[in-house]
Amino acid sequence: MQIKAIRTQVFSQGMDLVDFIIESAKDQCKEQSVLAITSKIVSLAEGRTISKTKIGKKELIQKECEHYLGEIGYNCHLAIRHGLLVPSAGIDESNSAKDEYILYPKDPFSSLEQIAEKIKKKLSLKRMGLMMTDSRTLPLRQGVVGVALAYNGFRAVKDMVGQKDLFGRCLRMTRINIVDALAASAVLLMGEGAEQCPLALIYDAPVTFTESTDPSELTISIEEDLYRPLYRNKLRP
Repeated sequence: MQIKAIRTQVFSQGMDLVDFIIESAKDQCKEQSVLAITSKIVSLAEGRTISKTKIGKKELIQKECEHYLGEIGYNCHLAIRHGLLVPSAGIDESNSAKDEYILYPKDPFSSLEQIAEKIKKKLSLKRMGLMMTDSRTLPLRQGVVGVALAYNGFRAVKDMVGQKDLFGRCLRMTRINIVDALAASAVLLMGEGAEQCPLALIYDAPVTFTESTDPSELTISIEEDLYRPLYRNKLRP
């Protein structure tokens, strides 16, 4: 597998995102490649920003998230947004040209589907994957890693249940989260600061390309979540 981060001009609110992507990456986009797009430029394209003078951060987080779990220090608040356990409901204060909060897209899967359709049509590509990325922390670990907010055009999970392990025992629970592994790899090269690489292309990824996308294959209900005991008392009724 090969990953190439793509350095671009600075994306500004009001620019056409599809034209920006094609101008920046058209020569690198190929059949059976996977394009990673940082969620920040999708948010800017959709006008998902709000001035810090209009609303307090805590109030905004509580407004944006499905479940607010409380303040965790460092001026961060833990919340569940778009099925992810993330600090501050994914609201970002960095990489904003103005003194604004950048919010997650309202519907990442719908946004990405529209982007994918336009890009594949303009570049005459049939089998190409896309994913929208962000960064998050992991419990008991320093630092951030990439995660996928949405994906399109390939299977996100490889089901290993029923297959044999090294010694012939049948696997009963194992599923491989392919899309978040790819997102973590792509974001590692895209960077977190001034790298100016909001896009990355992945070649020869171990994915199964599809014509339709099923977001439910990746998610798990709160009731089934392994980490639910850590936050269940904070969930909204």
